[in-house]
Amino acid sequence: MGVKKKKEMQVAALTVCHQDLETLKSFADVEGKNLASLLLHCVQLTDGVSQIHYIKQIVPLLEKAGKNGMCDPTIQSCLDILAGIYLSLSLKNPLKKVLASSLNSLPEFFLPEAMRRFTSRLQEELNTTDLYSYRKVTDNISSCMENFNLGGASVNNLLKNVLHFLQKSLIEILEENRKCAGNHIIQTQLMNDLLVGIRVSMMLVQKVQDFQGNLWKTSDSPIWQNMCGLLNIFTKVLSDDDLLQTVQSTSGLAIILFIKAMFHPSEKIPHLISSVLLHSVDCTSVPEWFMSSCRSLCCGDISQSAVLFLCQGTLAMLDWQNGSMGRSGEALLLDTAHVLFTLSSQIKEPTLEMFLSRILASWTNSAIQVLESSSPSLTDSLNGNSSIVGRLLEYVYTHWEHPLDALRHQTKIMFKNLLQMHRLTVEGADFVPDPFFVELTESLLRLEWHIKGKYTCLGCLVECIGVEHILAIDKTIPSQILEVMGDQSLVPYASDLLETMFRNHKSHLKSQTAESSWIDQWHETWVSPLLFILCEGNLDQKSYVIDYYLPKLLSYSPESLQYMVKILQTSIDAKTGQEQSFPSLGSCNSRGALGALMACLRIARAHGHLQSATDTWENLVSDARIKQGLIHQHCQVRIDTLGLLCESNRSTEIVSMEEMQWIQFFITYNLNSQSPGVRQQICSLLKKLFCRIQESSQVLYKLEQSKSKREPENELTKQHPSVSLQQYKNFMSSICNSLFEALFPGSSYSTRFSALTILGSIAEVFHVPEGRIYTVYQLSHDIDVDRFQTLMECFTSTFEDVKILAFDLLMKLSKTAVHFQDSEKLQGLFQAALELSTSTKPYDCVTASYLLNFLIWQDALPSSLSAYLTQQVACDNGDRPAAVVERNTLMVIKCLMENLEEEVSQAENSLLQAAAAFPMYGRVHCITGALQKLSLNLQLVSEWRPVVEKLLLMSYRLSTVVSPVIQSSSPEGLIPMDTDSESASRLQMILNEIQPRDTNDYFNQAKILKEHDSFDMKDLNASVVNIDTSTEIKGKEVKTCDVTAQMVLVCCWRSMKEVALLLGMLCQLLPMQPVPESSDGLLTVEQVKEIGDYFKQHLLQSRHRGAFELAYTGFVKLTEVLNRCPNVSLQKLPEQWLWSVLEEIKCSDPSSKLCATRRSAGIPFYIQALLASEPKKGRMDLLKITMKELISLAGPTDDIQSTVPQVHALNILRALFRDTRLGENIIPYVADGAKAAILGFTSPVWAVRNSSTLLFSALITRIFGVKRAKDEHSKTNRMTGREFFSRFPELYPFLLKQLETVANAVDSDMGEPNRHPSMFLLLLVLERLYASPMDGTSSALSMGPFVPFIMRCGHSPVYHSREMAARALVPFVMIDHIPNTIRTLLSTLPSCTDQCFRQNHIHGTLLQVFHLLQAYSDSKHGTNSDFQHELTDITVCTKAKLWLAKRQNPCLVTRAVYIDILFLLTCCLNKSAKDNQPVLESLGFWEEVRGIISGSELITGFPWAFKVPGLPQYLQSLTRLAIAAVWAAAAKSGERERNVPISFSQLLESAFPEVRSLTLEALLEKFLAAASGLGEKGLPPLLCNMGEKFLLLAMKENHPECFCKILKILHCMDPGEWLPQTEHCVHLTPKEFLIWTMDIASNERSEIQSVALRLASKVISHHMQTCVENRELIAAELKQWVQLVISSCEDHLPTESRLAVVEVLTSTTPLFLTNPHPILEFAFCQVDASIALALALAVLCDLLQQWDQLAPGLPILLGWLLGESDDLVACVESMHQVEEDYLFEKAEVNFWAETLIFVKYLCKHLFCLLSKSGWRPPSPEMLCHLQRMVSEQCHLLSQFFRELPPAAEFVKTVEFTRLRIQEERTLACLRLLAFLEGKEGEDTLVLSVWDSYAEARQLTLPRTEAAC
Repeated sequence: MGVKKKKEMQVAALTVCHQDLETLKSFADVEGKNLASLLLHCVQLTDGVSQIHYIKQIVPLLEKAGKNGMCDPTIQSCLDILAGIYLSLSLKNPLKKVLASSLNSLPEFFLPEAMRRFTSRLQEELNTTDLYSYRKVTDNISSCMENFNLGGASVNNLLKNVLHFLQKSLIEILEENRKCAGNHIIQTQLMNDLLVGIRVSMMLVQKVQDFQGNLWKTSDSPIWQNMCGLLNIFTKVLSDDDLLQTVQSTSGLAIILFIKAMFHPSEKIPHLISSVLLHSVDCTSVPEWFMSSCRSLCCGDISQSAVLFLCQGTLAMLDWQNGSMGRSGEALLLDTAHVLFTLSSQIKEPTLEMFLSRILASWTNSAIQVLESSSPSLTDSLNGNSSIVGRLLEYVYTHWEHPLDALRHQTKIMFKNLLQMHRLTVEGADFVPDPFFVELTESLLRLEWHIKGKYTCLGCLVECIGVEHILAIDKTIPSQILEVMGDQSLVPYASDLLETMFRNHKSHLKSQTAESSWIDQWHETWVSPLLFILCEGNLDQKSYVIDYYLPKLLSYSPESLQYMVKILQTSIDAKTGQEQSFPSLGSCNSRGALGALMACLRIARAHGHLQSATDTWENLVSDARIKQGLIHQHCQVRIDTLGLLCESNRSTEIVSMEEMQWIQFFITYNLNSQSPGVRQQICSLLKKLFCRIQESSQVLYKLEQSKSKREPENELTKQHPSVSLQQYKNFMSSICNSLFEALFPGSSYSTRFSALTILGSIAEVFHVPEGRIYTVYQLSHDIDVDRFQTLMECFTSTFEDVKILAFDLLMKLSKTAVHFQDSEKLQGLFQAALELSTSTKPYDCVTASYLLNFLIWQDALPSSLSAYLTQQVACDNGDRPAAVVERNTLMVIKCLMENLEEEVSQAENSLLQAAAAFPMYGRVHCITGALQKLSLNLQLVSEWRPVVEKLLLMSYRLSTVVSPVIQSSSPEGLIPMDTDSESASRLQMILNEIQPRDTNDYFNQAKILKEHDSFDMKDLNASVVNIDTSTEIKGKEVKTCDVTAQMVLVCCWRSMKEVALLLGMLCQLLPMQPVPESSDGLLTVEQVKEIGDYFKQHLLQSRHRGAFELAYTGFVKLTEVLNRCPNVSLQKLPEQWLWSVLEEIKCSDPSSKLCATRRSAGIPFYIQALLASEPKKGRMDLLKITMKELISLAGPTDDIQSTVPQVHALNILRALFRDTRLGENIIPYVADGAKAAILGFTSPVWAVRNSSTLLFSALITRIFGVKRAKDEHSKTNRMTGREFFSRFPELYPFLLKQLETVANAVDSDMGEPNRHPSMFLLLLVLERLYASPMDGTSSALSMGPFVPFIMRCGHSPVYHSREMAARALVPFVMIDHIPNTIRTLLSTLPSCTDQCFRQNHIHGTLLQVFHLLQAYSDSKHGTNSDFQHELTDITVCTKAKLWLAKRQNPCLVTRAVYIDILFLLTCCLNKSAKDNQPVLESLGFWEEVRGIISGSELITGFPWAFKVPGLPQYLQSLTRLAIAAVWAAAAKSGERERNVPISFSQLLESAFPEVRSLTLEALLEKFLAAASGLGEKGLPPLLCNMGEKFLLLAMKENHPECFCKILKILHCMDPGEWLPQTEHCVHLTPKEFLIWTMDIASNERSEIQSVALRLASKVISHHMQTCVENRELIAAELKQWVQLVISSCEDHLPTESRLAVVEVLTSTTPLFLTNPHPILEFAFCQVDASIALALALAVLCDLLQQWDQLAPGLPILLGWLLGESDDLVACVESMHQVEEDYLFEKAEVNFWAETLIFVKYLCKHLFCLLSKSGWRPPSPEMLCHLQRMVSEQCHLLSQFFRELPPAAEFVKTVEFTRLRIQEERTLACLRLLAFLEGKEGEDTLVLSVWDSYAEARQLTLPRTEAAC
């Protein structure tokens, strides 16, 4: 909430030429009071802002001179100089406007002389001949006509010269642009100059007075000739497609403007323009000047873009208001519309589409202007039912979900204007009942809510006709809109629509009702659904409603806050009462009313709506509620409560003491949040709070300084400012203490991230910039040596985020490393960094990089490094920090390079040894890291140049060493994973023999291993030196170690990665030498070309993805630099490389070295980089040519030699379509890409088919968007058929033809079935389309022709294809046509008497019927009476083919689908009418169903001894229908026994688990509903007294899923009903049954284990309640249950099992506690896990005291505090074991659990318990064992700390952290023991035993509160 500082204005100072300067000096008077003196002082200043002050004094000085100064040569010369100054200033310089404003006020008597001088100077400007100075002259002409009287008059005087200059300049610029083809930087500049020239030409015509008359309109007039010349130029520009479209567009405007100015009579202008647009110009009837100037428009073929821009000019430049153009203007308007509609079906280029949408929106604006002028002739042509409006609506519906935001916005404008147009055509004011509006509203409401355009159009409709008419159709619309707000992509649209609706509704209600009762209706409509969502909605839904909708509602209706708070407070109170009765109530997924209340208050306070309340916001919610919100189990409740405290609409609002205490409380328990989003929000909110503190402290400081006696009441603060300031200071210190304590040893990533981010915010907010007198707090004042060390140790985190935060924070502190570290320590840090840079663990080199950068920037490097410098830095004090950093960076890089050079030499001898002992990528990473932070303004250029040269050579050498592995055909499987010396020797042999000579001959023949390629192990052992020996490197003994393939591969690809990133960064950061011998720049042109060649080689030949992906990153940096480079030869390099690789791809054959496997490896990345770096504002010529080449290569071919190029082309196309940077520029090629993919899918070559599939997948994502739903068939990634085929019209005939071919192949009677693979892709596209609102109208892109072919595809022999055809058919059939289509499909099914039929055909048809029926039942027609009638007809048709569901049909698959249709019909009829039984009974439906079930295998048994195809599916379908029949029969009273075709008992006894599982699922649903109280009538009578049945089933069930469901059902039932029956039916006593259940929970897999544990716990609870007086009877079982619960909490168990334990403990604990309702601060609240741990330990200590069990309990708790003895043993073993480099074995990544947090809470509560109770051990011997153990640990820790190497926190991080944790635990235990012995007070530290590492590092542990 910090105040944004106003940006300082930068003004370039004005200057004059030497001659003018001398003139001023000669005229300046001695006193310095005349105009010359004033100007002389002005031009001598170097600050432009100061010069403004002098310029404003010019006119007052001239006014003072009066008329006497008219003849004064001084003033005349000064006016001349002022004219020169004005014309010399740049267009955007504020001085130019100030000077113009001053000269506008020039005294009248000076105007003639000023005019003469200004005209003279402007004439000199117009005489310039330098082409690159034309832009400056043009800008001056433009500025002269912008509110500058002198300039405008001068231009008017020189109009002929100005026009001549513009004509000359435009001609020369066009010619120069043609000559500079290929140099896009120069061309872009020239095209901008051209654009400005055209705009200035238009400005002349519009603003110069001479053009208003007709005197210049003669053929011999120079002005007329210049105008004709300019018109001719504009025509050429309009037709030149090599120019930017913005230039062409402006030319279109200029042409129409010039025609309007030049053509006479003006009445014929509309007819002339109309004939040009329609290509119907009569050349004999137009003037000769027009023919000569615009011949190409009259006689030639005009391009689509030219016509489009002429339409734009027509609408923008002609006057459409007041009907000034008459009937001919109206005709032109209609002709323009038809031209635009024609263009809309032809234009597909994204930029032109954007232009078209804007022009169509402009057309609707013009149409409204014409209609407003009372034009009756246009009423019929432009009303809602006209063809033009229909076409516009079609355009809106087609483009309202277009990917371009700007285009979607234009559709909104169009729709809004359409409504306005229709309103203007409707007679009278009562337009609401108009059929057009009614039909439009209903059609929009019928659409699904996932369509974004629906929201926009409904919003426009609400503004037009009012929301009351929409609510009259459906009152639930607000709730429906809120329901979809869980989808992020729809949220902005939904919230905008809701805002429009509730605003309109409030206005309507207020106008209709005089009393205040309207507010209740408004609240009921808009606020009540909102509160329901806030309390009961899902997480995403609530979050988006709070972020988007709630602020809008409260901003519009602040008075609604009281209403919301009242309801939510009542709801919280009611909920609290329930929770006290039922402690287990509530879920972590529920925010409840408390969350809703906090969200509402937070939004209200942040937007200032609480300021108007009677009481302050604190009185709206209690302290307890705020605390409860701060530690609530739901993260968003915590965030909203924190936001309530931190956010305010006033940045200077005082932070109260209560708020500070709450913030401190929040920080204690919320740093360790696991959600990144929550962490970011916490840090952001706290930063807002700190800004409030800083801003308000400034106000308080000023109040204190003013020493005012009057203290403001109820304004800022009620206490003295100094008190508040001291509270601020104390609060910030307390916060920083908490944050540093959170950085304890072993703290988790999330805790460290939060703490460091917040500390960084504090350092940023409370910094002391120059000029600020006071700041309330400085972080550096609270930094000491230990805290500095703590921050440095954060570099050891395995998460780079933590390293970055720690580094940035250290850089912000004013105290540096030199303050805290001695030289020996710094030397140790530097050596540790060098050691880490060669670690085999990849993250170690990142730590090394940050350490080195830290030492560089802190100027804390060892003095020995100065030997690497040959030149000292010379700098003044201002540049000293930058110079020191440059010097240090250079020294470090030289040191690293020296080490790297030696290691590369060693690697050239043995890559295996390098991979195992000193992987080189770490050194390169450190070099890159150091260079990244270096300033570009280098001083030691002579030192840097050889370093850069050497660095490049070193990179190439390193790359040469590792490239054979990366470029081999299979780098991952190249080397065996053995570590014995024999295999290691073999690795060396393989590496020596590798050459990147792999070819792509697998297309022709398989590789055969030649005889001489076999390995002779004897020769191998004899020839290869054993690598498992020590080698001497740099005088150090390197450890012996085994090398694995993983090590070698990672060493190689990471080395390639780092080299690529280094080279890319060098190109990006270092300046280039403009000429070879130049002293400027570090990189030569040749070096840049070498880098480019390097990237080309490795991108085209590397096989390992890690290598070429990161080479691509570096190459992108290079190409971006080259495209901005002024050097033409470098600028054209990307284009040359592109042509080269395309030629190589076209010529590639099976022997090519280009990799055709691995998705063409790095080739797509290479081309991607070259194309993506092309300037987007240009014409993207490289992209166009490349796509044309690739699409031609990707097409089908019969030539086997073209297979490899085809594979490459398909893979490259895939990469380009996936590249988001190409954006909409790639869309015009989607259709051709789809054709290539679909045709490639039919290729006989597998590689082509594979690449085609991948390309098709990328195209589906590009067309339909990134998948946003888990459901593959979700409606979110779909579009209407009309939109799809409008965007890609070429696909309409192609897909239709392909589908026809496939359908004909499916229906052919050939013996061998045709698999037609392309059917899959065709149906995959078609099933993603859905119906459009315009599908009822006729269109060339109708979806109807696809329907018969899709139906025929359902006859495919491939099962999956039949399913896809069924799904694809649904969107192609209108909802109203579905019943007829279903009846038609059913009629095609064979009768039982038919002899010949195909089951595949039957199956496909039935699937289509099923999916159509499902879609019909899901539609909005579900409650319609016609709906039930249609379903009845379908049911009758279904009965006619009922044999397909019986045994007469031998195919179980088709039988199953038909039964599914029958089941769906029962569901549909249930949906359509509650009392559906008479309908079904009257049709005889249930009778038929009962017949099917009675005759089915469920009753008669199965004749097969084995499973036949479709059996599981058939059993499931039949079981579902049988269950529905049972429930239907049971619903009829009195007929239960007689009419049930099969009982649940029979189903449960089925031999097939599919039957049992479905039956149990149905029964479980009923039992769960009855147990939760959701069932309306409780448990159905049919299920009563089934406990015995389930017990028997439980004993014999062996199917895990079924067994689990049986246990769940028993858990839902009351144990009192079935537990007494166990002995009778399963021969187990209740105790034995309990033991049996616990045995299952101990041994079974997780899900069954969880359910069995719940069941056993419920049985235990039953026993506890029934054996209240004699619980010893179940003591043994109770003990076993406790052991079971403990074992179920173990770490290795799945989360589900541990959550089950939580649920069990929550439900059973009250039975075991002395007090079932313990008194806690947060009793019966859903609290977060962090505070739950503290509360649990508090309860435990309290119970120990209540039960008087401190004596046996305390040693156990102290043992917990000290930890297991195994912890220290493990630490010892890890320190002494022989190190084995397992590459990806990381340090302990701690995501949540923090050992010392547990220690802290336990220690705190034990001290509290012992202090309060005063308990002491009865005898000293009681704690002797523990004291002995602690003493031993002290000595062990002392020894281990001494054995650690220097800088152990960096080089032995894991071991060091373990020891530090154990050190803290031991210290805490010592404190407690001392307290028990009475030797020490509670806050005294025991340090006598720390005679070890603690002394060595002078550790005094001053802040052990981190642990205790």
